[in-house]
Amino acid sequence: MTAIQTAPGIVLTPPARRAAPLLKLLDAAPTSRVMLVATMVSMVAFLDVTVVNLALPATARDLGGGLCLQQWVVDGYLLAQAAMILPGGSLSDLFGRIPVIRFGLVAFGSGSVLAATAPSPVMLIAGRVTQGLGAAFLVPGSLALINSTFDRADRPAAIGTWTAWTGTAFALGPLLGGLAVDFLSWRWIYALSAVPMVIGFALTFWLRPVARPAHRVRLDVAGAALSAAGLAGTVYALIESKDHGWADPRVATSLAIGIGMLLAFVAWQRRATHPLVPLSLFSIRNFAGANMTTAFVYGAGAMGALAITLYTQEVAGYCATVAGLATLPTPVMSFLLAKRIGGLAARIGPRVFLTTGPLLAGLGLLLIRPGHGFNIVTHLLPGTAVLAIGLALTMTPLAAANLASVEPERSGVAAAMQNAVGRTSALSSVACVGLIANGMLTDTSFARLLQVAAALYFVGALVSGISLAKPSAVVVPAPA
Repeated sequence: MTAIQTAPGIVLTPPARRAAPLLKLLDAAPTSRVMLVATMVSMVAFLDVTVVNLALPATARDLGGGLCLQQWVVDGYLLAQAAMILPGGSLSDLFGRIPVIRFGLVAFGSGSVLAATAPSPVMLIAGRVTQGLGAAFLVPGSLALINSTFDRADRPAAIGTWTAWTGTAFALGPLLGGLAVDFLSWRWIYALSAVPMVIGFALTFWLRPVARPAHRVRLDVAGAALSAAGLAGTVYALIESKDHGWADPRVATSLAIGIGMLLAFVAWQRRATHPLVPLSLFSIRNFAGANMTTAFVYGAGAMGALAITLYTQEVAGYCATVAGLATLPTPVMSFLLAKRIGGLAARIGPRVFLTTGPLLAGLGLLLIRPGHGFNIVTHLLPGTAVLAIGLALTMTPLAAANLASVEPERSGVAAAMQNAVGRTSALSSVACVGLIANGMLTDTSFARLLQVAAALYFVGALVSGISLAKPSAVVVPAPA
């Protein structure tokens, strides 16, 4: 057998030479591997946001607590996400994308087990908070992993693929939740969500380690504590005020502490050496515009989704599975259009999509007709179909516009900030559901919730039209 000299001290025989390309392929970090792992772990986090909604009536019947418990089951998850997404993004930039994703997978899986076995509302909410903590590290970490792996030219299409699959998971949640509730139990929703976490954790070892950013910064612990306390206090007051009133000492004190902490957080960020929220990023026009649009779009989406889910079951009397089937237009449109829209947005800019999309989404909500003789096919599906087209036009350009406005080294913080804005907005809108509905979901209060959510979509369209730069005016920041 003839030996082949390839480099000083390295000799390959012919079979080894033939295997060299395979070894090189295995040693590389193919973008397909990154996309698979990033999409899989994010899908579960997005899925859990909506899969729980269909289980809320059954959960309240089993554990008690009424609308208040239902709000806390949703907001406990969102609260932990909103409070920890910004530290999660900084930790992703500091310690690397893959280690932070692994931590998120462990936390999410542990919370799923705790929620599935919860004997009381308090334990269920604790499990949801733990799940939210894990999700806070998964979503921005996954986006940052994509942003750090794909070339700038390929990034919009990659984000489109990610959005298509995660958006599909987000929208399929009610259907899967309905099936689980009707044929198994609401507890299976949480038990089954732990399985992908184990698989995702194993798949992270399939990836080649991603280089950490060259500039290492310290975590803003004080900022994280102030934001968490501020959000928790404000949300507690919003949810509990409908039962106890604003004059109740607990509600009033909680609101005062929450607002005070949020004001202190903003003041601290202005003078902190290593702020959790780099306020200088908001001087970038498209970054500020994308995040302002995110606030209105995500707030509208969370309020509309929760209202539709509860109304179709608790007022209209449909079973969980049928109520979930009404959400099918959204995953279909997301899967078919998201990647194509991502490519178009890269060529012509995000502005046209981020004005047209929210307008259509708001119109879709207004097309829903609650009332006596409510029928899902004739009274709900036409509106949700228009809503689905609007969301498909919105989500990919929104994520791409945010990430394209900063250098790749700051993609973890940028993704985390957009997710924090979205989760905080969703958190606040869900907390206000009881106030807007006056503590009870009826035909009248459901229509009022749809009108408020549609108004938020319309404001988001207006904000994006005014604040986002035209393609020719977009400035791409130079790498740090």
